[in-house]
Amino acid sequence: MVASNRKNIAFDIVILLVAIVMLYPIFWLIFSSLKPNSEIFQTATQLIPSNWTLDNYVKGFQGIAGVPFITYIFNSLRIALIATVGAVCSSAVISYGFARIPFKGKKFWFSCVLMTMMVPQEIIMVPQYLWFGKLNWINTIFPVTVPSFFGQAFFIFMMNQFIQGIPTELDEAAKMDGCGRIGIFFKVILPLIKPALATSAIFSFYWKWEELIGPMLYLTKPESYTVSIALKQFLDSSSSSNWGAMFAMSVVSLLPVLVIFFLFQKYIVEGISTTGLK
Repeated sequence: MVASNRKNIAFDIVILLVAIVMLYPIFWLIFSSLKPNSEIFQTATQLIPSNWTLDNYVKGFQGIAGVPFITYIFNSLRIALIATVGAVCSSAVISYGFARIPFKGKKFWFSCVLMTMMVPQEIIMVPQYLWFGKLNWINTIFPVTVPSFFGQAFFIFMMNQFIQGIPTELDEAAKMDGCGRIGIFFKVILPLIKPALATSAIFSFYWKWEELIGPMLYLTKPESYTVSIALKQFLDSSSSSNWGAMFAMSVVSLLPVLVIFFLFQKYIVEGISTTGLK
């Protein structure tokens, strides 16, 4: 019993040390945002600020080129939410088709979907830009949101695995109650894949929130910039960079991601079998 308690204590200590190491960069970011801009790198090894200040947050929220930083936050929220809804909904429909509806060449087309995850984004960047230019979508949110409504390969694969784990007897029971394919999808499949839907929503929101290349290509007006572009604007290679404001707004930009995670985290740990029993 004593040996078991010692192992548990040693394990807890190791986990605590690992957590401190992993969280240290976040702590450094937060405390650096509270230091004067001139002291951030002079006292880089000193975690706790010697002179506390909120000027970095004041200057950060003033934004860039007369555009307040709150505008960039709203732009990123709008793009991330629209793209997340599109990616999750379309991926759920597509994965249901692959998992439950028989059709010729299903394995081939599913393999094609998985192969798209192996294609570097840089390869399709130029043809996409030319195509969106012909549609007059440059400097609109369409290029960074509309593609999400055609499914994401990773989400399709993950939801397909969840759906295949659902007993087909539930589909048969729903058919006996008069449900068609659409009714089975909404009344049987969707409630049972909540963990996959929530996980997809978290990843999609996070990926869109931090995306830099797409918004830089298609959003050319300062008032339409996203948070990732705005953070980059605080750094200027030709003159002095406002590191303090960038660190302060980086801390602010973490808040929506944390809120989304804590709202949906219960669905991640919720197993599909437990959900089915409910």
